[in-house]
Amino acid sequence: WYFLGLQDILVYFDPWFAGVVAPVLIIVGLMLIPSLDVNPKGNGYYTYHERKVAIWVYAFGFLVLWIALIIMGVFLRGPGWNLFMPWQYWDPHKVVALVSVDLPYAFGVRTYNMAMLFGAVVVGGYFAVGTAAYFFLERKAIKSVGFLRMFIKVQLYLIMVGIVIKIVLRLGFNIKYIMVTPWFNI
Repeated sequence: WYFLGLQDILVYFDPWFAGVVAPVLIIVGLMLIPSLDVNPKGNGYYTYHERKVAIWVYAFGFLVLWIALIIMGVFLRGPGWNLFMPWQYWDPHKVVALVSVDLPYAFGVRTYNMAMLFGAVVVGGYFAVGTAAYFFLERKAIKSVGFLRMFIKVQLYLIMVGIVIKIVLRLGFNIKYIMVTPWFNI
């Protein structure tokens, strides 16, 4: 997993997601590219002129979710999984007092059931609003592509962007989890 950039995802996600769900979604997403992209003009080949969105999404996934994570894991992670900039000395005794909190706790939610509900509303709202916005913006494409293809494509986009959002929340705001349940954490 280390060479695939997935080792660094373990810093930001639970092992069930980083080790199982994320790799499966990557493989399934790559397998579904030919089925989800039904552009008749570029059948059998990819040109930037014919498939701008598909190429940008693939480039985002490749550069941000793979290459950037490999660079971060190889060159910026030091002892104790601390982040070190290239000009900093890798001190093995460095102690970083990070207080990572869950998103519901950051918003003042203290009870366990309400925190679980708050996280579910945030995650569910992200997917609901993201899906509705995409369907609203791409009304004409739904007729040609079909509802199921469009829905799967949107969910894969949202998961891909959600991984980046979760990494930014962890690095920038010390938010450990968005949704906390007794069974899993996101």
